[in-house]
Amino acid sequence: MAWKAQGIEMGESWSDVEKPPQSGDLRVSRPHVIGRWSKRAVDLLIATTALVLLSPLFLIVAMIVKLGDGGPVFYSHTRIGFGGAAFGCLKFRTMKTDASAQLAELLRTNRAARTEWEATRKLKNDPRVTVVGEILRKSSIDELPQLINVMRGDMSLVGPRPITAEELPRYGEHISAYIAGRPGLTGHWQTSGRNDVSYQNRVSLDVHYLSNWSLGRDFIIMAKTIPVLFLRRGSY
Repeated sequence: MAWKAQGIEMGESWSDVEKPPQSGDLRVSRPHVIGRWSKRAVDLLIATTALVLLSPLFLIVAMIVKLGDGGPVFYSHTRIGFGGAAFGCLKFRTMKTDASAQLAELLRTNRAARTEWEATRKLKNDPRVTVVGEILRKSSIDELPQLINVMRGDMSLVGPRPITAEELPRYGEHISAYIAGRPGLTGHWQTSGRNDVSYQNRVSLDVHYLSNWSLGRDFIIMAKTIPVLFLRRGSY
């Protein structure tokens, strides 16, 4: 598998999250062929429509980000997707252009920030985020370019949270469940508190979703996402 080819080693993981059904290997947790086709068709239809309708907003945000500091409009971060393949997950750039250097220095000098980063891979009060970037994050507008990832087939509208290769070992025995589906623009994690949810619970939510997938469940999650975006609960 692609994640093995990248030399990912099994390290710290959790064994007490919900286990996916074992009958027929991943046939229960992986949507069957017709189900995957219907899921993909819905992804293409909604993503295409959304990109057309939101194109004026894309243009406005792109101009604001570019004029802010002259840096790139988009940010692409490598995530692990279907079958363990790596892909560039797109976002509007919300951080300063020297964000990587700032993070390294912060983690070297700030023990509390280092502990938070190691536990969640996020910082609640992240000094790297720009003023415009904070607004984009709070409103989740920064994630709209992932509609392009959905069009490409890298992602689905609904699915597990996109994770990095460094995070994958923490799924432990549940890696096979994660790579059985495409990461989602939204999902159980998004509608259950987002960054307020512990990392361990994120894994459990992802495994539960993949083990109980249905197209109807996807529509329910998409419907639940709308009020979550307006309430901005757990967004930072």
